[in-house]
Amino acid sequence: MKTSLGIWAMGPMVTRFNPGGYKPELAGLSTAEHVRTAVAGLEGLIDDYEFHFPQELSDDNLDDVREALDGHGVYAIASGMHLDNRFARGGLSSPDDAIRAEAVRQTVTCAEFAGRLGARMIIWPGIEGYNYPFQTPYATSWARLIDGIGEAARKLAEFDQILLLEHKNSEPAMKIHMGNVGMTLHVIHTLRARGIHNVQVNMDWQHLIMNGENLAEYAALLAAEGLLGHQHANSGWGTFDDDNMVGATAFMETLELAVELRRAEYGARGERLGFDLYPYTEDAVDVVKRSVLQWRFIDGAASRIDEQALREAQGRKDAIGAYELVYAALGA
Repeated sequence: MKTSLGIWAMGPMVTRFNPGGYKPELAGLSTAEHVRTAVAGLEGLIDDYEFHFPQELSDDNLDDVREALDGHGVYAIASGMHLDNRFARGGLSSPDDAIRAEAVRQTVTCAEFAGRLGARMIIWPGIEGYNYPFQTPYATSWARLIDGIGEAARKLAEFDQILLLEHKNSEPAMKIHMGNVGMTLHVIHTLRARGIHNVQVNMDWQHLIMNGENLAEYAALLAAEGLLGHQHANSGWGTFDDDNMVGATAFMETLELAVELRRAEYGARGERLGFDLYPYTEDAVDVVKRSVLQWRFIDGAASRIDEQALREAQGRKDAIGAYELVYAALGA
């Protein structure tokens, strides 16, 4: 399975408690400089890269970034409206007509940019939500959000490209409209009913863990629907979007996910394992290296589980028998 990396892992690690970042020495560097650091340190581990539009990648710096990529590709472009203070109270879902019009324009421009590059587009609607009860006209906001997503999907379809939806329950909006897998499927099936079929799901592992959503179960469900479009690999404690190293926590859940990704033949159609990491205090290159290597270990363990015997144990709902097979693959 090929890999990709969100270039934001190389940044200054800004938080609301430390707006200068825990690595302020990186704050003034260009995207091209972050890319050079990643490419030099991760050769043989990362195939291609992901960027936010227009903050990290746009036509203004595309040539410089391509030179820094040194033959690596741009795999995905994520919309960056959560980084624009004009959309503090929502963009695509905003009840303000002027603000929403600008959000739609920027989103469609992002889709056109991704399409020209032959890249997939990610919409993570982190700014599309609310902070208080009584604050939001829910039905209107949802209708506007889905319509806006549909416009991006139609633009990408002109380039035969896929739109990936990534859900999250909270932050920066305290309540994000598309907060779980079910809400994401609602958006996708609503768009399917309108004849839009190029929308799939980007599973951000920590976003699911935060919701108590089982990684393997949802991967199997999405694969059965033909919607398993991308993975953002990471881990965390389950209460916040930690974006920690893969396999640092939720080890067994990640191992079970590896089994289901193998069953779905994920990667055989060009899908990637995208690493979405935010190394607050650790060296970024080292964190990415550990994540890739730990994933390889986890995936290797998944490959050693007796698949037929596991299916038979699962057919009996035999938890003890299943864990005998899992621990045997781990060397017990």
